Amino acid sequence: MSRTIQLAHSPDADDIFMYYAIKFGWVDTQGYTFENIDLDIETLNVEAMKGTYDVSAISFGMYPLIKEEYALLRTAVSFGEGYGPKLIKRKGERLKRNFKVALSGKYTTNAMLFRIYYPHARPVYMDFLEIEEAVVSGKVDAGVLIHESILDFDESLEVEKEIWDIWVELAGEGLPLPLGGMAVRRSLPLTTAIAIENILIDGVKVANEKKEALCHKLESENLVRISDKMLEKYLDMYASDESVSLSPLQLKALDTLYALGFQQGLWESPLKTEEYLIPNEYATLRSK
Repeated sequence: MSRTIQLAHSPDADDIFMYYAIKFGWVDTQGYTFENIDLDIETLNVEAMKGTYDVSAISFGMYPLIKEEYALLRTAVSFGEGYGPKLIKRKGERLKRNFKVALSGKYTTNAMLFRIYYPHARPVYMDFLEIEEAVVSGKVDAGVLIHESILDFDESLEVEKEIWDIWVELAGEGLPLPLGGMAVRRSLPLTTAIAIENILIDGVKVANEKKEALCHKLESENLVRISDKMLEKYLDMYASDESVSLSPLQLKALDTLYALGFQQGLWESPLKTEEYLIPNEYATLRSK
């Protein structure tokens, strides 16, 4: 009997790329049916705090707030390596200590790092697609661009600070910047959670193996906001072989992120990421 699994993700190119190999039927779903739900990342973060969806994309920076209700998945992860969200302002302007800044959401990873680094700034939260115009028009003094908007923005703007540089200053050299991943509701049977993780791993693998064909299909069906070389560049950044399964270095980066949050009083206890992953060895033990 087929079971329908709610799979909530953002409409951004990297999420669409990593999940649509499944939607297009290119992956064996082991009898499961996936219902794709696309919402902006901050809405997904808020809904995850309510326990709304079976499987959801989340910002890594808010995971400790839902760790009792959701386990982290090892796959469909996005990290920055020398790049990431950008704090932008109007060219030639100097930011005051308490500058007004537009952020894409209270619970996003970039907002967490921004607030640690700029404790006196005055955040306002809005859809990331509105941030560039808010800075251009003067509604805010600065804004943090995320997703595809980091690749091309108004010529009247300039980068004040890279979130990547903030990460390096706070975390030290040698670690990728954790941005987003996936979480699965703990109320699902463990065997179901393990199956979902394996299906999603296969989906990301197939997406990378058939990248050209998948990109062409996504563009031809108007499923992504960018195209051609810009789409290729963006996917190389955030949806590559590094997205298939968490590496030891990525786990170390997550542990560092959560240690920073604990030190700042954002959550009550430190968190060791591996303890919150699905115990996928259970499937092997159960089959013996």
